[in-house]
Amino acid sequence: MERFFNSKLMIGLQRAGQGLGNNKFITALQAAMMSLMGILMVGAIFQIAMSVLGPTMFGVLSAKNILLAYLKIPFQFSMNSMSIWVVLFLGFHYAKNLKMTAPIMNAIDALFGFWIVAGGLLVSKTGTISIDTTYLGAQGMFIGFVVVWISVRVEKLCTDKNIRINMPDAVPQFLQDGFASIVPLLFNAVIFLSASLLVTIGTAGKYNICSGFMELLAIPLSALTSTVGIFVLCILGALLWTFGIHGTMILVPIVMPLVIQAVSENAALQAAGKPVVFAPVMLFSFMAVAGGTGNTLPLALMAMRSKSKQLSAVGKLSVIPGWFKINEPMTFGIPIMYNPIMSIPFVLNIPVVMLCALILYKIGFLTPGWIVITVILPMGFGSYLSTLSWRNALTDYLMLIPSALIWYPFFKVYEKQLIAKEAAVAAQEKQTVTQNEIKASIQEDDVDIEGEV
Repeated sequence: MERFFNSKLMIGLQRAGQGLGNNKFITALQAAMMSLMGILMVGAIFQIAMSVLGPTMFGVLSAKNILLAYLKIPFQFSMNSMSIWVVLFLGFHYAKNLKMTAPIMNAIDALFGFWIVAGGLLVSKTGTISIDTTYLGAQGMFIGFVVVWISVRVEKLCTDKNIRINMPDAVPQFLQDGFASIVPLLFNAVIFLSASLLVTIGTAGKYNICSGFMELLAIPLSALTSTVGIFVLCILGALLWTFGIHGTMILVPIVMPLVIQAVSENAALQAAGKPVVFAPVMLFSFMAVAGGTGNTLPLALMAMRSKSKQLSAVGKLSVIPGWFKINEPMTFGIPIMYNPIMSIPFVLNIPVVMLCALILYKIGFLTPGWIVITVILPMGFGSYLSTLSWRNALTDYLMLIPSALIWYPFFKVYEKQLIAKEAAVAAQEKQTVTQNEIKASIQEDDVDIEGEV
């Protein structure tokens, strides 16, 4: 194992990670992801509560129960509005890395630009105006990255060239910041509004920037539905995740109709007393079978016992959501996005686990699904309910084994880096405290000498 840690591949990955760590935008992006932990965890808790209390599990609350609707509100404004929070945190951290004087204003201005691009308005037949929230969730996240980069860079240019409204020093700082943001914010509004208008006019109103981007990604993927194709499809989805694009959300519109069709055909076969058949699209669920996309539950279990404070904290918070196949706390908390060391096992996990599932299907251990289940359930529950087979439920947990074997060596390399980094920070803090204590002692001695004099 030590030889693997010191191999050219791992050394190269560590250097790549260090290179990304020196990029101000990437470091801001990683900081923004980790800043999301509170929002993601609260959203995950309410998502789990809806699943447990709702009709899909224990049926404490019916689908029309008003309490269930209220339980959805925190989820709607946390995990289902993820891009809003990403833009705010990323705008703040990126502006801070660029040493902007008012990073909070830069974050708000970036969010203003993102609303223009992603928050379209819908007008009902009665004239009621509402906001289209489709791309305020994870689907709009990558576009949010682009908006933040452009917005903050425009403001940096205006600051460097002094293209802004300057107020006298006697004016309170918050008012100075407000006036200084007017000109760059106007520039950003024109840029994003013009881009949105061009896309809308160019597509005859069919797409906006976010939907057009998602459609472009979906076109080459839609043809990949064979056994080999579904492997390629899921690998591409995982690769998109590592760059901050919600690959699963892109694949779902392509794959789910095919899954439902295959399961419905099996339901008809089952009703006719005929054996159900396997379809390649049924492998899609195995890209997220053990903890969500990338099968991150084994990683959470490893992180729980880590000597790294960061990994331990993230792991403890992520185990229960991971059991419900909610991977955002791990993906953002580690983080996995833009992290070369952890991105490799994240992507590699998917085809390996899918291959294991394919073998189990071929030897007859797994039963192809014949009951449509589309809700979030803990590991094993959905697999059992869709097939009424205990072996399918057991398989969910068996997949923890190959997944863990893939995660482990990469986890150890990353853990070693974080432990060293945390030790260096602790030593620096200790040195700072010692220096402050020495200064305080010297000042006390000076006061005592002056008193004696």
